[in-house]
Amino acid sequence: MKFKLLLPLHVGTMTLLSVHGFVHLRNNLNTRTCKLTPTITSTFTSTSTRIIRNSPKYHKLPVLSMSTESDSKSTSSSSSIQVNSIVASVKVSATVQIFSQVKQMQAEGIDVTSLCVGEPDFPPPKAVLDAASKAILECDTRYTAVTGTASLRQAIAKDLKNRKNIEYNPLNEIVVGNGAKQCVYQGILATCGPGDAVIIPAPYWPSYPEMVALVGAECIILPTKEDDGYLITPDALRTYIESNADKKIKLMILCNPSNPTGGVHSKKRLEEIAAVLEDYPSIAVLADEIYERLVYVDDKDEHEHVSFASISPNMYQRTMTVNGFSKAYAMTGMRLGYMAAPLPLAKAVTTIQSQLTSCAGSISQAAGIAALENVPESEMEANVQIMREKRDYVIEQLKSMDGVKLAVPPTGAFYVLPDVSAYYDGDDTQLCLDLLKSKRLALVPGSSFGAPGTIRISYATSLEELAVAMNKLREFLEEC
Repeated sequence: MKFKLLLPLHVGTMTLLSVHGFVHLRNNLNTRTCKLTPTITSTFTSTSTRIIRNSPKYHKLPVLSMSTESDSKSTSSSSSIQVNSIVASVKVSATVQIFSQVKQMQAEGIDVTSLCVGEPDFPPPKAVLDAASKAILECDTRYTAVTGTASLRQAIAKDLKNRKNIEYNPLNEIVVGNGAKQCVYQGILATCGPGDAVIIPAPYWPSYPEMVALVGAECIILPTKEDDGYLITPDALRTYIESNADKKIKLMILCNPSNPTGGVHSKKRLEEIAAVLEDYPSIAVLADEIYERLVYVDDKDEHEHVSFASISPNMYQRTMTVNGFSKAYAMTGMRLGYMAAPLPLAKAVTTIQSQLTSCAGSISQAAGIAALENVPESEMEANVQIMREKRDYVIEQLKSMDGVKLAVPPTGAFYVLPDVSAYYDGDDTQLCLDLLKSKRLALVPGSSFGAPGTIRISYATSLEELAVAMNKLREFLEEC
């Protein structure tokens, strides 16, 4: 039999489905093919559809049409409904796809070693957990202001001033969001639209180009070189801006430290980049600094992280600084991030967020205050040292593998992007697929980051797990 299920996309409307129906939907939805398995009964479908249709919100909600292929006949006229063409062109994150596959394999009892997700293996600081528990017990569960609680915005402003030497008015120049990812998207949407262009240095976080596509703008991919540590050079930046003079470039995204390379732009390099941008005053900068607390300093002048907004008054006026709590404080599931920007940009982002998600969770915001005010610096430094030891171990192992190249070791974040183009004729995607199949080791192909012939390794896990992973990778490459 074949049927159609009209499913509202807004999470809040999922309560319109019966509990029985929702459980079946959750357990039987194949996210890759967007089909329901035949175990869902026609009774569930008709009942769920009727409940949704009877809702007063039904006609206001976007719907997704999903069907099975167990029968050749269609019993619904909803096939004429089309997905937004912009959404249809957006790619699903390769990292999310691989991670989902790993979770499915693990659920089936298959032992998989995964280095594909950027998530610290250590727990949040005790002060953070205590603050979250206290907020729950005290019923601090109400909506907050769209931009976040005053206490959290004040704590963020104080931290940025003390550590990064940039000042923002906590009243109207800081916007707290549901993770840094939301803040990045809102920054792109606030500055760009159809007919505009965005400079994205490669290798890049895969979500950047897709977010640009979602707002209808165009990407200008700026290549970087492995021998330069995948860092932006001022000459290359100027060349690409000038060669795209016919395009309306509105924004440049600067991920520093970089995901996926772990590269860190020095203060001197940032000043050189700023000098180029001085000649193009209409280009704003979105500085994604989510990994800024994870920097492994040997020479402070060369590697210590510097916020781009602090480079000059002109750059401050053009920069949206994005940061959050997921990476440094291991608060990934709490979904808490923020943007700090001059008033016109912050106001635009606030307007967008007010119509999308309203505010970040109050529990998470209470935990965020504790992260900034109650976690001692010694605890943060200890975590960085542990991560550095993991980085050093992975680099040592990679350097001992034939055909694996790592020209410049990473100095930030928790990623390594080695060149494995000597294998599989540079087909990194097939390499990762075969690696997962034969050795049960999950890595992300570099082509999804705009770096074909490489693989991204996240070392944000235990040393024991890293040892298993490196042995699996070595065995696989030796068998190639």
